[in-house]
Amino acid sequence: MSSGRPNIIYVFADQWRRGAIGCMKQDPVITPVMDRFALESRVFTQAVSCTPLCSPHRASLMSGRYAMSTGVYTNCKLGEGIMLSPDEVCIGDVLKREGYATGYIGKWHLDLPEQNVEQEPASGARHWDAYTPPGPKRHGFDFWYSYGAYDQHLEPHYWTDSPDMIKVRQWSPEHETDVALQFLEERSRSKEQPFALFVSWNPPHSPYELVPERYRELYEELPLQLRPNVSAIDPLQVHTGETVPGGADRLHRMTKDYYAAVSGLDEQFGRLLEGLRRHGFDDNTIVVLTSDHGELLGSHGLMAKHSWHEESIGIPFLIRWPERIAPGTTDELLNTVDIMPTLLSLCGLDVPDTVQGEDLSAAIRRNAESSGIVHDERCERYAYISAFPGRKEAIDAYRAAGLDNRRYGWRGMRSQRYTYVVNKGYAPGEATERLLYDLERDPHQLKPLKLDKAEAHPVAERMERELARRLKETNDEFTL
Repeated sequence: MSSGRPNIIYVFADQWRRGAIGCMKQDPVITPVMDRFALESRVFTQAVSCTPLCSPHRASLMSGRYAMSTGVYTNCKLGEGIMLSPDEVCIGDVLKREGYATGYIGKWHLDLPEQNVEQEPASGARHWDAYTPPGPKRHGFDFWYSYGAYDQHLEPHYWTDSPDMIKVRQWSPEHETDVALQFLEERSRSKEQPFALFVSWNPPHSPYELVPERYRELYEELPLQLRPNVSAIDPLQVHTGETVPGGADRLHRMTKDYYAAVSGLDEQFGRLLEGLRRHGFDDNTIVVLTSDHGELLGSHGLMAKHSWHEESIGIPFLIRWPERIAPGTTDELLNTVDIMPTLLSLCGLDVPDTVQGEDLSAAIRRNAESSGIVHDERCERYAYISAFPGRKEAIDAYRAAGLDNRRYGWRGMRSQRYTYVVNKGYAPGEATERLLYDLERDPHQLKPLKLDKAEAHPVAERMERELARRLKETNDEFTL
């Protein structure tokens, strides 16, 4: 085994919230493999998604830059010319340039949907989906087994290096893990070259019921305990403005299916770890287990993501590197944009000047702390979080009114104790509100302090000053 730079396996699920892993002791989810992995890892109890939506998070993950900087402020979808620019300097570009064998498996969702350009693309891609051909839009990832956006988890499809669609009848995380294990077997034949493999699982993203029955059976007889902030109103509201009718019965079924998918991921993650061990990669491989954003599952009467609540922005983030990273928990804030510079620094690589996130490698290498430490707010780090009106009807309404939808939505700052949000809403004419949450006293965000102006509270005033600085840094014309 080469004693040079470490390998990387970066595993991230879609719409998997921070509390839905056993070691966090929040949701009653069964994850024995992940819980054991947590004992060997640095576990971030305060990791957040800077823009809790699929494409914006992924663009920030790859580039280390915020949504208004990448231009990917909403999903890459029909009717909008939004995609990750080939000119962005991304983590895959850097790793390939530095001699890594690079690979990407699973959901990409960073390319322009092909039906934005032609009605019948040769790849067969439909709706938001896209085949991304070899070249700069793959951002340095050479091995490619991927798709754009497609949520049929039990009958997925993929593309490699041609527009010929590969159709599969197998649960997508299981199939993608099969492909990842093949990648590891190939790399075991040339261990002198480090590798970086990104594995992007779509579940537990909806449709929740598309999960193998063997995982659903784990929860059939278990009592379901919902979070204290869950409201089983009928209908629930999705961030896109759609509704989910069915009341408490349907919410319970969706929640159990969501947990079932996470338990399925737990099994697949165990297969990946065993593959690393079997091929002798354990000691010199950085393994990250995380997600792109969370899932509300009825919290605050909402479904899906795109809100500032912890169930939406909070993500699991576990990182293991034997004998280099001390196991334990930390309450250090970690934001999406911090991931690229942190991983590159851990690998001994220079961080591009374009990156807007912070390198947290020194904090990761320090001895683990206990979670829940209270810091002086005047000295602590902040995570900038944001969301933009992206639903077609909302965009059309703003444009009809002569307004730029990117100046609306909400912006906020998250510290270890507080969340501060300035919300202008998702439709023209909505009143601006300022909300301050004390996460120590009100962890379920049931009692926000509503402010007419930030100056009315010293914490809000400090956080709004920091928010103004971030808006300026990212050329965001959202007005406070």
